[in-house]
Amino acid sequence: MNRHSKKILSLGFLFLIPVWTQAQSPAPAPSLALKDISGHRFSLSDYKGKVLLVNFWATWCAPCRKEIPDLIRLQRIHQKQGLQIIGITYPPQTAREVSRFKKRFKINYPIALGTKATKKLFTSSETLPLTVIIDRDGRVHDVIEGIMYSDEFDQKVKPLLSLPSSTVQRSRKFRFSNAGIISWRTSVRC
Repeated sequence: MNRHSKKILSLGFLFLIPVWTQAQSPAPAPSLALKDISGHRFSLSDYKGKVLLVNFWATWCAPCRKEIPDLIRLQRIHQKQGLQIIGITYPPQTAREVSRFKKRFKINYPIALGTKATKKLFTSSETLPLTVIIDRDGRVHDVIEGIMYSDEFDQKVKPLLSLPSSTVQRSRKFRFSNAGIISWRTSVRC
């Protein structure tokens, strides 16, 4: 690399420095009041102090049905550490068909009937299943499109389970190209 190229590269980094921001706090989860399939009202704020996995799914969605046994297992294993899974159905679903499904699969976490608008509070993605990870302080940390695999749970949820409220910080590590930021990786640290 010649001297001229090094100057251009250095100058390019000077323009990118303002883009490289300091650690950012996760956004607060939307205020959301729901009815479970028995008709009882609850809100996400009722679970403050717990790590929430808000899972959007549907009985007609094959990947959703495949993921549910894993969610049941995770709820059972990590409940004492403060994990709370909340299932929110995606239309068209009736309380009756969801109730039968919950009973058949022995789902051990609350299920609420959702709408397209409910899901849009978190993302515009049409993907199902979709899991939103919310920390103990009610802040959205991540959105997982598709089935949440065990390595994603280990990387994105377990660290939140091991921390008390108000101690989680996020840092973003950016990768640059000549055109600007091309990707980023988010990490959780104390």
